[in-house]
Amino acid sequence: MIDRLNPSRKTTRMVDLLQHMGARTLGLLQEMGRMFLFLLEVLAAIPVPPYRWTLFLRQVHFIGIRSLFVIALTALFAGMVLGLQGYYTLSRFGSEAMLGPAVALSIIRELGPVLSGLMVTGRAGSALTAELGIMRIREQIDALEVMGIAPLKYLIVPRLTAGLLVLPLLTALFDVIGIWGGYLVAVRLLGLSGGTYFGGIESAVEMHDIITGLIKSFSFGVIIIWICTYQGYYTRRGAEGVSHATTSAVVMSSVLILVWDYFITSIML
Repeated sequence: MIDRLNPSRKTTRMVDLLQHMGARTLGLLQEMGRMFLFLLEVLAAIPVPPYRWTLFLRQVHFIGIRSLFVIALTALFAGMVLGLQGYYTLSRFGSEAMLGPAVALSIIRELGPVLSGLMVTGRAGSALTAELGIMRIREQIDALEVMGIAPLKYLIVPRLTAGLLVLPLLTALFDVIGIWGGYLVAVRLLGLSGGTYFGGIESAVEMHDIITGLIKSFSFGVIIIWICTYQGYYTRRGAEGVSHATTSAVVMSSVLILVWDYFITSIML
C-alpha cells in the first residue's frame, strides 16, 4: 500500500539496481582489460633476454612430466568408453567397421585436447595459482621488484613457454593411448578385427584433423597458464584470497577451454 502511494521509492530501487548492474559490468570490463594487458606484457617479455632455461625445464617437469599419469589414465578409459559405447551404437546400424574412425576422430579432434586441458588445469593450473598467490601474500613478488628483477620475466614467462610446449605433447600422448584403449575394447573384448579397426583409422583420419587437435591444445596451453598465473599474481591478501584465486582460476580456465573449443571447431570444420 505504501509503495502504491510512493512511486518514487520504486524509481529509487530501479535506479539502484541499474547502478549496481552498471558497476558490475564496468568492473568486469576492467578486469578483462587487465587480463589482456597482462598477457600482452608476458608475450612481449618472452623474446627478451636473459633466458632462464633452468626455470623453464623445472616447469616442463612440473606441468608435463608430473601430469603423465593422470593424462594416460584418463586417455585409456576415455578410449575404452568410446570403444564400448560406439560399438553397441554402430552395431544397431550394421556399421561396426566404422568404430575405429569414430574413436580416432572423436579423440583427435575433441576429447584429446579438451580432456588434456581440463586435467592439466585441475592438476597443475591450480598449483600454479596457489604458488604465485602464496608468493604474493608473503611479499616475495614485491621483493623481486625491489631487487630489480622483472617478476613477469622471472615467474610467468617460464611457466607460459613450458605450457606451450607441454600441452601439445600431452595431447598427442592422450590421442595414442585413447585410440589404443578403444582397440582393447573393440578388438580384444568385443571381437572386432584389428585390421578393420586400424584400417578404418588410416583411411578416415587426415592431417587436417591432427592439426586441428594440435592447434586446440596449443591455445588451451595459453589459456590455462594465462588465467592461472594471472589469478595467482594478483591474489588479494590473506589465505582466503589464495583460496578464492585458485577456485576462480580453475573455473575460468575450464569454462574458457570449452567456449574456445567451440569457436575453433566452428572455424576449422
